[in-house]
Amino acid sequence: MKVVVSGASGMIGTALTRALTARGDTVVPLVRRPVRPGEQAVEWDPRAGTIDAAALEEVDAVVHLAGENIGARRWTDAQKAALLESRTRGTTLLAEALAGLDAPPAVFVSASAIGYYGDRGDEVLTEHSDPGSDFLADLCVRWESCSRFAAARGIRTVNPRTGIVLDAKEGALGRQLLPFKLGLGGRIGSGRQWQSWISLDDEIGALCHLLDTEVEGPVNLVAPNPVVNAEFARTLGTVLRRPTVLPIPVFAPALLYGRELVEALLLSSQRVNPSVLLASGYEFRHITLEDALRHALDRPAA
Repeated sequence: MKVVVSGASGMIGTALTRALTARGDTVVPLVRRPVRPGEQAVEWDPRAGTIDAAALEEVDAVVHLAGENIGARRWTDAQKAALLESRTRGTTLLAEALAGLDAPPAVFVSASAIGYYGDRGDEVLTEHSDPGSDFLADLCVRWESCSRFAAARGIRTVNPRTGIVLDAKEGALGRQLLPFKLGLGGRIGSGRQWQSWISLDDEIGALCHLLDTEVEGPVNLVAPNPVVNAEFARTLGTVLRRPTVLPIPVFAPALLYGRELVEALLLSSQRVNPSVLLASGYEFRHITLEDALRHALDRPAA
C-alpha cells in the first residue's frame, strides 16, 4: 500500500512509518516545508489552509496523527485555542482534500484520544459511551467531527481513541521515569483514578490492523486491562526494582502546568475497554501492564 502519514516524525508516527516500511508498504509523509525534487512527500500548511491535493491522488490510505502536544505547556486560553486549532484545522483541510479527489484512498485513519470520555470514575467505557464535558472531551468531539467530510465521500473513516502509550523515551512514561528510578515515584493524588494504557507495539499493531480490516468509526486503542494509578505506580516500581512508598504531590506539577491540565491528564479516571478492536480480531502483544513495562524498559523478569 501507499500510505500518507501526517505527524510522521512524532513518537507514534516514527514507529508506524518503520512498521509499514518493514512490511513492504510505501510511506509518504505530510510535511510543512517545500518538498525537494524527487522526494516522496506531500506538502501542506494547515494554518494557511493549503495542501498539495494532486499528490494525494491514488494513494491507498491516509493516517492522520498530527496535532500539538497536549501536555507541553500550561492551558492558557491561547494555548487551548492552539490545541484545538492544530487538530480541527488540519483534520478539516485533509478530510476535505481527500473528499475532493477523483481517486480517493480506501481508508482514512484520523487520530483521537480517550480524553473524549472525560473523568468518569469507575464506569467502564466503550466506543458507545457518551463524551465527557471538560475541555479535552470537547476537543476530541470536535476533532473527530472534522473527519466527517471524508466519511461523507464514502471513504472508510476510523477514529482511533488512543490511551496512554508506553514508551521509555517519550510520552507519559518517559516523563515520569526519572523520579521512579530515583525511588521517589508513587501514586498521584488518591491513586484510585483508572489509567488506560497500551504498549507502543500494540498501538502500532492496532493502527496497521485498522488499515487492513473493514473497521470504521471510533475505536479505543487501549489494552484490555486498565489499572488504577496506585497499581500503575506499584508495577512500575516492581519493574524498576525501586520503592513506591511516597505519593507524588499534585501541587508541584499544578504550579508549573496549572490545575486544569493536571486534573485532566493526571487525576481524571478513564476505565476504557477496547471492545471494537477485540471484536475485530486484533490480538494484543502485551496484555498485562507488567509485561508491557518490562518490554518498553527492557527489564525482563528475573
